[in-house]
Amino acid sequence: MAAHKNGSLIHIINRASVLFKNGSYRKRILLTSLKPAQCQRRTVSSIGDKNTNLTPQLSSHLAGWSYKELYELSVKDPETFWGSIAKERLTWNKPFDQVRDCEITSGKINWFLGGQLNVSVNCLDVHVAKHPDRVALVWERDEPGTEVKVTYRELLETTCRLANTLKRHGVNKGDRVAIYMPVSPIAVAAMLACARIGAVHTVVFAGFSSEALAGRIQDAQCKAVITCNQGVRGGRFIDLKPTVDAAVKNCPTVQHVFVAQRTANPTPMGKLDIPLEEAMASESAQCAPEPMGSEEMLFMLHTSGSTGKPKGIVHTQAGYLLYAALTHQYVFDYHPGDVFGCVADIGWVTGHSYVVYGPLCNGATTVLFESTPVYPDPGRYWETVQRLGINQFYGAPTAIRLLLKYEESWVKKYDRSSLKTLGSVGEPINHEAWEWFYNVVGDGRCPLVDTWWQTETGGVCIAPRPAEEGAEIVPAMAMRPFFGIQPVLMEEKGKPISGNDVSGALCIGQPWPGMARTIFGDHKRFVDAYFKPYPVPFAFVVLKEDPSLNHTAVVKELRGLVATKIAKYAVPDHFLVVKRLPKTRSGKIMRRILRKVAMEQTGDLGDVSTLDDPSVVTEIIKAHAQKGAVKNYE
Repeated sequence: MAAHKNGSLIHIINRASVLFKNGSYRKRILLTSLKPAQCQRRTVSSIGDKNTNLTPQLSSHLAGWSYKELYELSVKDPETFWGSIAKERLTWNKPFDQVRDCEITSGKINWFLGGQLNVSVNCLDVHVAKHPDRVALVWERDEPGTEVKVTYRELLETTCRLANTLKRHGVNKGDRVAIYMPVSPIAVAAMLACARIGAVHTVVFAGFSSEALAGRIQDAQCKAVITCNQGVRGGRFIDLKPTVDAAVKNCPTVQHVFVAQRTANPTPMGKLDIPLEEAMASESAQCAPEPMGSEEMLFMLHTSGSTGKPKGIVHTQAGYLLYAALTHQYVFDYHPGDVFGCVADIGWVTGHSYVVYGPLCNGATTVLFESTPVYPDPGRYWETVQRLGINQFYGAPTAIRLLLKYEESWVKKYDRSSLKTLGSVGEPINHEAWEWFYNVVGDGRCPLVDTWWQTETGGVCIAPRPAEEGAEIVPAMAMRPFFGIQPVLMEEKGKPISGNDVSGALCIGQPWPGMARTIFGDHKRFVDAYFKPYPVPFAFVVLKEDPSLNHTAVVKELRGLVATKIAKYAVPDHFLVVKRLPKTRSGKIMRRILRKVAMEQTGDLGDVSTLDDPSVVTEIIKAHAQKGAVKNYE
């Protein structure tokens, strides 16, 4: 089985967990068939008028074009497509003089060169100038009925005060700032304040441990941390400041820790700590925005720590913002005046793109959801939809699967007539969850867009919309590429595959503005991970406790299943049957251990103290040494 020789292609991250054998492990190739699932089809009207024109228009230059015409232009002439949109959609300090300069094999990706802008200006100032009292944020706090609304004027003032506070304490352009906060207006202001002064923010999910937080702070070499005394979720208080205290003990680059008060409960303050609200109160509500080059860093966001050192995925200014705003508008059919409800945490890329940057760039009212889907009861989402008048609801299949276990009355007791679009994000949505979401929550009248994308792509890459008027939506399928996204199926020797009813490795054939630019401090890792041929997979197999199972027969059956369901070239070269896998106490598989075993590098396994039972490592090493892996010679 040959590795793909497709250095000119952008690889898509794997949706499933795949372990590859050799020195360059990659969890990044989506192996899939484009054959539509055999299931009931829904025909749902997409945005566009009767003439199939996309409305509202992308730009004056593209007025009157159909979706098909726009998509073809976006992949055949990206300079014209993206250039015309960027000129009109973004507010520039200095116009760009070159739309793009990209060379994929070396990971060189540049958009809107020569241009300067400020992201916070595009998310705040431009809207304050037109409608200062429009609600920017609706903070749906943990307790139902206690929501807080923040106007664009208020958010700008808060952002400026926070930005001035950072500057006063030595945070300058290019410095990195860690944000470890629950979903809240002050957390959004912290992100925008960094953008305003040219600092780089790295948001860390406020549920991560002190070790995980420290690792990310160390990797980014953060100068400051912004946090809260506590978080509130599901009726419980969650201590955040002690976690930060433990983390910064091992982070010598941190000079200041800014502490906001989410609750009235006191928290011990140390020599690095600064009460955030108190410091902001003495600062001006005006802060001159820093002009930023299009390709200067906006933020980094770390991905997975279970497969080794977390990767600090870097996104830059103009391209990311434009792509987030455009996908927010056209995938979800957002219109001015809509209340956009994405229930993701800001610690994930979904929160960055579709809670903060995309909606605010479009002047939207965006919901910040602090609570859980089942607090105080399983009707929380839908009670919130009714109370806030949410028009677009964007959530994860995991939550939907949780909620469909409860009686439908938890949904139907609330008025959901405000809903216009439903969205799914984070993982493939199964058919049962799709049908329940569409029929029960949406009453069979709201288009349900299953969106495929990830941290590295910056925004939605594949989704049912936008599309031509009346285009069908097939349940549980992402279906259509967004503007500028050119999916390519590759066969095992790295050649494109064309035609219908075919399968191969799904890659993206050319760059787009929203994609990641590098891994912070390690561009070689970025190139190796996403732009180089990938090795063949190694499979660890855990069998059910059934003495009648024949290992050889099971492996043969697995080979056939992979060849049939995915593709022949995807059949792993090696299968190793083991009794169990190395898992952390939270149930997460520690794949770096398996990688070491597969590569026969068991001399240095690293820290295994977080494993639920470290003895499993010895079991796997012994199985590999005694029996070896079953080789696939096909």
